Amino acid sequence: MEVLEYDVVIVGSGLAGLRAAVAAASRGVRVAVVSKVAGPRSHSISAEGGMAAVVHPQKTGDSYELHAYDTVKGGDFLVDQEAAITLAYEAPKEVYFLDSIGVPWNKDPDGTFSLRQFGGMSKPRTVFAKDKTGFYIMSALYKHVKSFPNVHFYEEHMVTRLVVRGGVFHGVVAYNLRRGDLMGFAASAGIIATGGGGRMYRLTTMGFLNTGEMYGYALRAGLALRDMEFVQWHPTALVPGGILISEAARAEGAYLVNRHGERFMKRYAPEKMELAPRDVVSRAIYFECLKGNGFIHESGLCYVGLDIRHLDPERVKQRLPLLLELSKTYAGVDPFNELIPVRPAVHYFMGGILTDIEGRALDRDGNWVRGLWAAGEAASTGVHGANRLGSNSLAECAVWGRLAGEAAAAYAKTRRPSRESVAEAVKAEEERISSLIRRERGGETPLGLLRELQNIMEEGGGIVRNERSSFEALKRLASIQARLTNVTISDGGRIYNMELRELLELDGMLLAAETILLGSLLRQETRGAHYRTDFPNRDDKKWLVHSIYYFYGGTVMTKQRPVNVTRWMPEARRY
Repeated sequence: MEVLEYDVVIVGSGLAGLRAAVAAASRGVRVAVVSKVAGPRSHSISAEGGMAAVVHPQKTGDSYELHAYDTVKGGDFLVDQEAAITLAYEAPKEVYFLDSIGVPWNKDPDGTFSLRQFGGMSKPRTVFAKDKTGFYIMSALYKHVKSFPNVHFYEEHMVTRLVVRGGVFHGVVAYNLRRGDLMGFAASAGIIATGGGGRMYRLTTMGFLNTGEMYGYALRAGLALRDMEFVQWHPTALVPGGILISEAARAEGAYLVNRHGERFMKRYAPEKMELAPRDVVSRAIYFECLKGNGFIHESGLCYVGLDIRHLDPERVKQRLPLLLELSKTYAGVDPFNELIPVRPAVHYFMGGILTDIEGRALDRDGNWVRGLWAAGEAASTGVHGANRLGSNSLAECAVWGRLAGEAAAAYAKTRRPSRESVAEAVKAEEERISSLIRRERGGETPLGLLRELQNIMEEGGGIVRNERSSFEALKRLASIQARLTNVTISDGGRIYNMELRELLELDGMLLAAETILLGSLLRQETRGAHYRTDFPNRDDKKWLVHSIYYFYGGTVMTKQRPVNVTRWMPEARRY
């Protein structure tokens, strides 16, 4: 049994995790970055469009307050407004930091950052590096983190348990896929930065690592989740595979058209058109298909066309090279002469581990789980509310990654890690995982249950929901949870046992899925990404509240918490 001691352990190696590592390491503490994939393969590398930040207010007439207001309105007023202010004020610092370590931002001839106007934004404020922003950020940041001798990477190590006792964080237990054994990481402080859980759904822009099991593990460790019912669908995923076609295309002037060649967004968002927020555009595509106005792919999927044929080819080649590559490689179309087939796919989780504005992880009563933070998509600071605006996510990851890293480093200097608590947890996990591998054949497979889960989530927690669909989905989910004990693993080994990994992921995913479906059922209104056909209007009197989820007595429970409204009262959300 191996238990290593660190000052700060970071779970996840995407933008939020790496930014936290830099912030913590810069303050002289020893940092472990634990990730179930190699760092450069973390999903942040797939971000395309850019990062929102008010970097040139005088040039564009923009302001921090306007960025915050757009974020609040885009989130359908479920946003905790001081979190939006924090995002707006801190994001420019992160752009300049990333610039300083070598991110090749696009710049105008005068040397200032080039800017795009993303959906729901009042001004152009998205800085970008072509349409490969995540790739360039992760490449520069990973290289920068590697320069710190006090940061140690443990890649292909899947965290299976958070060690929390008496409301205090002590460390994590991880399955070392390379060696097949379990390792303990005792730490004075921890940061969860594991991203979202798009693989709970059938069609998603997220990578295969984004299974979302950490949401379930967090519940079991006594943490609370917030607003899990708000799942964002990106309107332009490539058909049939679901690969992201960046909002940058529409920011550069691309149109959305139905099978009649009509720019149908004029019916749904007459002012913003294709640059309405993502929830609005995704539903518009859904309803166009429902009306029979979409194209039908040979796979049976309904889609619409993304049209760039009217754009300057040289500008497209310069600013959207990935769009051209993906369209030709994965859809077999030449975008200069044909429509790009797109439809909505799950893209982002607005909800996550409940935190305060500083990123400290909280329990069901709002108490800090001492020593533990969460950042990025894994966390819910309240900054996105019911719908995230495009390009706010990279800003969020960088801002709260830094804030969490700084705070965790400062806290780590005040206490010693508890090696004994983590060693006990490793022993218990070893017994659990050994029993999973030895379990007699029961007829169920992890992949089979995952496919069922994905279908259930599409039906009960999809773009459009109602009481019956969500209630039936919850019943079917309960059946899967009961059958989890019948899953057997054919691979009796421990090294790179992918069936074991899938089963461990599924164990956490099912709890996370329950919170999504429970919220879909209980929230009787339409707000942001949550659209109820039986409650089609927003209801601020009853539902201007956050949904809080926690685990109690072996059951997922829920309660409500007021939204922090400090500056802007709710208003009609029109685009």
